[in-house]
Amino acid sequence: MRKRTIVAVAMPLVAIMLAGMIGCGPKPPSRRGGRGGGATGSDLTKAALATYVAPGDLDEYYLFYSGGHSGQIFIAGVPSMRHIATIPVFTPYPGTGYGFDDETREMLGEYDWGDAHHPGFSETDGEYDGRWLFINDNANGRIARIDLRDFKTKQILKVPNISANHGSSFVTPNSEYVTMSTRMSIPFPEGTYADVTEYAEKYKGLVAGIKIDPEDGEMSIGWEILVPPFNYDLGDAGKKASDGYMFWTCYNSEREFIEGGKLEVTASQKDKDYILMVDWRAAEKAVEAGQGRMVAGAPVLDPKKTSDIAWFIPLAKSPHGVDVSPDGRWIIGSGKLSPTTTVYDIEKIKKAIADKDFEETIDGIPVLTYASVREAEIPVGLGPLHTQFDGKGYAYTSLFVESAVAKWKLPPYDAGADMSQYVVDKIPVAYNIGHLVTAEGDSVTPDGNYLVALNKLSKGRHLSVGPSIPESAQLIDITGEKMSLLYDAFTEPEPHYAVMIKADKLDPIEVYKKEDSDNPDAIWSAEEARIERNGRMVEVWMMAVRSFFAPDVIRVRKGDTVRIHVTNIEQTRDELHGLAINDYNINVVIDPGETKTITFKADKAGVYAYYCTNFCSALHQEMQGYLLVK
Repeated sequence: MRKRTIVAVAMPLVAIMLAGMIGCGPKPPSRRGGRGGGATGSDLTKAALATYVAPGDLDEYYLFYSGGHSGQIFIAGVPSMRHIATIPVFTPYPGTGYGFDDETREMLGEYDWGDAHHPGFSETDGEYDGRWLFINDNANGRIARIDLRDFKTKQILKVPNISANHGSSFVTPNSEYVTMSTRMSIPFPEGTYADVTEYAEKYKGLVAGIKIDPEDGEMSIGWEILVPPFNYDLGDAGKKASDGYMFWTCYNSEREFIEGGKLEVTASQKDKDYILMVDWRAAEKAVEAGQGRMVAGAPVLDPKKTSDIAWFIPLAKSPHGVDVSPDGRWIIGSGKLSPTTTVYDIEKIKKAIADKDFEETIDGIPVLTYASVREAEIPVGLGPLHTQFDGKGYAYTSLFVESAVAKWKLPPYDAGADMSQYVVDKIPVAYNIGHLVTAEGDSVTPDGNYLVALNKLSKGRHLSVGPSIPESAQLIDITGEKMSLLYDAFTEPEPHYAVMIKADKLDPIEVYKKEDSDNPDAIWSAEEARIERNGRMVEVWMMAVRSFFAPDVIRVRKGDTVRIHVTNIEQTRDELHGLAINDYNINVVIDPGETKTITFKADKAGVYAYYCTNFCSALHQEMQGYLLVK
């Protein structure tokens, strides 16, 4: 992979052009939220050069955004912030034919959408290894795996007993497990009816470890743990000093849902909520020992019967993020209703567990004594949500209410010190930031150069597109003592979280090689093309190549089931072909060397043209055929 370069001539030319525009043309609009009421011409020139990637040059990083209720993942380059591609995951996507062929239609199952929230990379020794990307479905209790060799979704796993999987997808340091958890508790077992008036007793939450096959990434259910009916929010996996543990924040420790009572009020009555910590190796051993009760095909552990697998750690009210520092020692928790972020020491946590230093026990889960495990409370600002790291001893916390990012120092701290001195910088963003991501920020060695703020609102910093406005993503330079805003980007709805990986860690294929094909329905020449009838099933083996299909006429009878296996025999990069059948809702895209299967019922009589949807040659328009339904 080529490194990003800026040719010697380009830099001074761009600088001169920008300086000329700033000096002689109309003054640029004030950068609302910039330092000192607006950026200077020098600041704008530096920012432009910092994000400039010359035509033909490549970005340093891939940025993978979650697509929220679009059910997709968006890919951008950093530092250019240019949108590169969309990966469809939980939602059909006509642009690539996803959800129209048999394989992806089966993966999507009964759902036409999903709520994609938190992507997470596979890891080796705590480093991103570039093999797989995982993403959760917050709506339908699912988790998906994307293969980064071809950037395509390979598996969607529906997990029983999980209601609205939000605490995903956080991966253990050697990709043993990826996390899952219930966001909104429901009666247990799954499918049980109980009125909300019985919420405290009959509703339950669950957290789960989804096992990852180390060879092919295939996911399966490892274990589930029954937990109180709180709302389980974000998670993280321990590393180094905290390896072997998983963490989730949770709110509504009041375990109430009062009809018409407004959860925002009833869930804010106690002094604290919690971080749930799970020893996943102990959970794994308990299941192997047969202590799990099989419920809907999943082994479920009950802490009332299996001890020493889970603990609660008190945290400020309504928490969102729980984040583990690169060395694994510091566990960072943020409660949205507190102006502080709390730092916990994993060594103190382990000691409290060994000493049975507990405040109380909730449904079999001990609550660690807050004063015994807390290291410090850092006054970062209003509405802290989520924290990332730079590998240089600093943390960065998003402040939703304050619309800012705070930079602060990780321990050690001076005894009795004023904790505010450890907040070293703060930068405003536009607007109402949710998550944020730093370069390789969830790994054991973050890069410490770029931060992307994922803002929930954009407040008119773009050309108006009506009331349904885009989300805002802002690129921030964190290489210096002070943070500086480099770039505003805008995305499709609705990014929640993102992950950023070095470009040279990925090595995607460019074609599916003929010699690697193991699809029994692939054909590689026009002579192999054929049509076979077996009762009311008509099966077609089709070849696509510049610039024709073979066969180019398919004759069937109304009521027949038609199954087409189409192979794009090209072995040249970027020679995609499509197959669309007019008025039959058939649309697939076949990459070079790929075979796809489409099955449908010929339920409309007449003549229907089919054609290639992807421009492939000078004779692209001539690439067509006919489906004749008698």
